[in-house]
Amino acid sequence: MDLLSWRNVKQSGAVFGSVLLLLFSLTQFSVVSVGAYLALAALSATISFRIYKSVLQAVQKTDEGHPFKSYLEVEISLSQDQIGKYADKALLYANTCMKELRRLFLVQDLIDSLKFAVLMWLLTYVGALFNGLTLLILAVVAMFSMPIVYEKNQAQIDQYVGLIRTQVNSVVGKIQAKIPGAKRKEE
Repeated sequence: MDLLSWRNVKQSGAVFGSVLLLLFSLTQFSVVSVGAYLALAALSATISFRIYKSVLQAVQKTDEGHPFKSYLEVEISLSQDQIGKYADKALLYANTCMKELRRLFLVQDLIDSLKFAVLMWLLTYVGALFNGLTLLILAVVAMFSMPIVYEKNQAQIDQYVGLIRTQVNSVVGKIQAKIPGAKRKEE
């Protein structure tokens, strides 16, 4: 969260810039090409550094060893417990999504299904205007800019969100009152 709130400007800027560069690269090249170019760039840097250190050791007649030795000794394998934990979380998320989609598509609650239908209808227009990668770029820009905007203008934003929420609840209440069988059960 500190990354998105720009608490450390250098770190946030580096992540934001590199993610945007990656996404803009994907707009011009295929995923395979971008992955290959990134791997080649990393490999070029590490090979060049290894050769530089080897030449430096030969000239200075020192025996410092492999320049990446500390990184080569770091354990990077996942434990069975970690994999099980992530698999359990993914399974829980998938089951929750399937239950919610079943509830929406089989019209367990008419109002929620109508809201979902309106959302899907609006997404057809969004899909006609933007491709998925453009939406992802906009989402990344929003993720990095919205926390700062909200932090600086919290009082005004909360006031307007409250007004909007009141209006939406009023309209939903009127619609529920006019549609037979659409009244929500008290939980």
